[in-house]
Amino acid sequence: MKYNECFRKRLTLTLPHVPTPRPARAPTPRPARAPPPGDEPIMKGSRLVWFRGKDLRIADHAPLYDAVKEGPFVAVFVLDPFFFAPERARELPNRMQFLLESLDALQKNFTQLGGELVTITGRSVDVIPEVARRLRVGRVVAHRMSEPFTRLCDRIVSLRLDVPFELYEGETLLPPSAVMTGGGTPYSVFTPFYRAARQKLAVAAPLRRPASLASSLDPSPIGPLRAPIPTLKDLGLERNPRLLRGGERAGRERLRTFVETGLNGYETARDLLSVPGTSRLSVDLKFGTVSVRTVWRSLARRPESSSRARFEAELFWREFALVTLWHRPELLKVPFRQDFRSFPYEDDERLWLSWQNGTTGYPVVDAAQRQLLIEGFIPNRARMISASFLTKNLLTDPRRGERHYLKHLTDGDYAANNMGWQWSAGSGVDAAPYFRVFNPVTQGKKFDPEGEYVRRYVPELARLPARYIHAPFEAPRSVLEAAGVQLGRNYPRPVVDLRASRARFLSVAMTHLRQSATPEKNELSREKGALTPVRLPSKGRGFV
Repeated sequence: MKYNECFRKRLTLTLPHVPTPRPARAPTPRPARAPPPGDEPIMKGSRLVWFRGKDLRIADHAPLYDAVKEGPFVAVFVLDPFFFAPERARELPNRMQFLLESLDALQKNFTQLGGELVTITGRSVDVIPEVARRLRVGRVVAHRMSEPFTRLCDRIVSLRLDVPFELYEGETLLPPSAVMTGGGTPYSVFTPFYRAARQKLAVAAPLRRPASLASSLDPSPIGPLRAPIPTLKDLGLERNPRLLRGGERAGRERLRTFVETGLNGYETARDLLSVPGTSRLSVDLKFGTVSVRTVWRSLARRPESSSRARFEAELFWREFALVTLWHRPELLKVPFRQDFRSFPYEDDERLWLSWQNGTTGYPVVDAAQRQLLIEGFIPNRARMISASFLTKNLLTDPRRGERHYLKHLTDGDYAANNMGWQWSAGSGVDAAPYFRVFNPVTQGKKFDPEGEYVRRYVPELARLPARYIHAPFEAPRSVLEAAGVQLGRNYPRPVVDLRASRARFLSVAMTHLRQSATPEKNELSREKGALTPVRLPSKGRGFV
C-alpha cells in the first residue's frame, strides 16, 4: 500500500448482506416529541479532533485537514492528570516546558486562523466520550500513537463512545504493520527492516495548513470541563532558559536551518562533541511540532549525498524504534533478549549517584550527565558513551538510566529511549554485542580531541591541556597544579578502574549467558538480508 493511501487509512466495518424485507404496514403516526436535554440528534459530518502530545501542529495534520474540509468540528486537547498533575509534571520538567510552549503556540495559531483549540481537564478516557456526547459530534478523530498506555487509552475511549473513533497515521512514515518479514512477523534486525521499508516507501506531499479554522460547531456545552493551559508555576516548575523553544514555528525554523546549513557535513559532524552537529529535530518529531513526512520531503529537495543518506537512515532508526514498540510493548518493562532478563546487575548506589550527578572522574561521561541536567539534551555520541559506562563499567541496570534520561531529556521518547538503552546494554533488538564496551577516554580523545565539550560542562578542568583533559588522573602533579585541579577535592578521582571494571563486566556477562536457559544463538541474523552489510550510521538512542 502506498504511503499516500495508508497515511489517512481509517478503521472501517464491513457489514454482511441483509436481504430487503417485505413491505410492512405503516405504523400509526404519533406526535413528534422533542429530545430530552443533552440527547439531541447527532450532527452528521461533525467531528471532534482530539489533539494529543505528539501532533502539536496545524500543517500536515490529517485529522484536522479532513475535519475542516468535510464539516463542522471542534478541536480539543485534554490536560490529562497522567501528565499534568503537578506531581507527575515534576517528573518530566523539561518535556513539560516544551509541551506547554508548543500547546500555547498551537492555541494562538488556532486563534489567528479564526478558530479555537479547546483545552479541557480530566482523564482522557472519561472526558473525550463526555465531550463527544455533549456536542453530539458524528465521530472522533485523532492520530495513532505507539506507546502501550496510549493504545490502552484508545481502546477504552473507543468502547465508551457512541460514535466512530478514527485513528490516522502520521507518527511514522509507514504504518507499523506495513513492513514485516516473509513470515509475517516484525523485524528484529535493522538492516533488513531498512531495506524493506525503503522499497515500500512512497511519501506524499505534506498537507497544507488550512486557510481558516473557523467552525460553526458551538463548544459551549462543554461547560465546566474547560480549563486554561497551566503555567509552569501552576505545576510547581521553574522555566529553564537553556531548553529549545517549543511550537510549530520554532520547529519549522529548526528544520529549515538544518536542511540549508547543517545537512552538509552531517555524516561526520553528528559524532563530534565539540560542535552542534546534530539537527536537534528529535524534540520536534517527538512532540509533532513538525511531521516526519515534512522532514522527509524537505530532505528530498536537497541533492543526494552521503550526509543526506545518513540522516534518512537515522529517520528509519527512529521508525524502527516506534514499530518495534508497537509490536513488542513489553519492552518498556523487560529486555528483548530473554537471557538478559535476569542479568545480575549490582546497582551500587554510590556508583549510581556519581554517574547521575556527573562526578565519575571520567570527564566525557561527567560532561554528558551535566549537560543533561542543564540543557535537557545530550548528543547521540555522548549518550552512547555514558550509557555503556553505566551499564557495563558500573554494572548498573539500564532501566535506571532509561528512567533518568526519560525524566530529563526534552526529546525523551519512550520508544527511542528504550531502544537506545537496550542497544547499549546489548539486550535489545539488533543491539551492540554485549562485549563491546566503550572506553570513555579513547572516545573522548576521538570525538572531542581538544576537550571543548568537557571544558564547557566540566569547568573545573577548563585549564587542563588537551593531552590530559580526558584523563586528568594521568596528568603529572605539576600539570594539575598549574590548571588548578585537585583530584579528590575539586574534581573526583575515577570511581572505577576502566580495565578492571571492563574485565569484571565481561566475566559476569559470560558466566551468566553461558548458564542462561535461553542462550542467544544469533537467531536474529537469519532474517533475510541481515548478513549482507549495508552502509548505515552507527546506531544509538537520540537519532539526530
